[in-house]
Amino acid sequence: MDPLHDPDDEALLHPRQARELAGLVETARLASAVVRYGLRTRVGAATVVLNQDNPLPAANHACALWGTLAEIAGTLLELEQVFAEAGRAEAVVYASPTTVAEIEGIADDAGWRAVEELVALLHRFRQDTRGGARPAVDRDLPQIVDLIADDAGLSDPDERLLLRNFGHRIDDPRCVLRVVDDPGADRIAGFAQGFVERGIGLVEQVVVRPGRRRRGVGRELVADIVDELRGSGALLVAAHTEEGGTAERFAEACGFEVVYAVTAYARRIDDLL
Repeated sequence: MDPLHDPDDEALLHPRQARELAGLVETARLASAVVRYGLRTRVGAATVVLNQDNPLPAANHACALWGTLAEIAGTLLELEQVFAEAGRAEAVVYASPTTVAEIEGIADDAGWRAVEELVALLHRFRQDTRGGARPAVDRDLPQIVDLIADDAGLSDPDERLLLRNFGHRIDDPRCVLRVVDDPGADRIAGFAQGFVERGIGLVEQVVVRPGRRRRGVGRELVADIVDELRGSGALLVAAHTEEGGTAERFAEACGFEVVYAVTAYARRIDDLL
């Protein structure tokens, strides 16, 4: 039996290793979310990050809810108020092995709902690609934000906020932004975003223009981002993606392997009003 893996599911790490790894990955994700004017703080038994310049859930969430059942229940109530005061329409919690296993029942009783099943992955092996990606420059940012906005369904005000945030990210040495140009067109075919903090690299986003998918663009971007993160000191490279389906299969084709599960819980603030 492999001591690093869960005896009940050989595809996942043993719970102790999974919790240690999740703590490292979440610390890096929180550091990335803070760029440049975000706030990281403690609320009850949770760690929280809020960033008014970045409208995406990854920059406005709570994680690592660890404590007694009463402490977790009280923390969920506090989080509702914290996200409401921050002007967020929804409070979000990412529950990984750093969160108590009983979160599902507690969240359900408190009016939170599971909205997304995710997996965390580690990069294990390099895939050969053509290597056509290049570093993003300032003039690429509007196109990058347009791709994200279309993919995430952002409003115009949120799109403007995200453009400001990417202006900050391109100047941060921990952030890695790569694009692939669209042959024969004055635009980019896709982009990828990464981040490195204290030896932990993150592949945070990979978005390819719909008409340019299934042509190797995504793999080029991932390979380039991973190489750059390792060159910047990352001892391991991780990512989050939706469980099952094309996103997980794409990540596996790029050399990633699933290591633990993550569930996103949400509470609509307007439900409280």
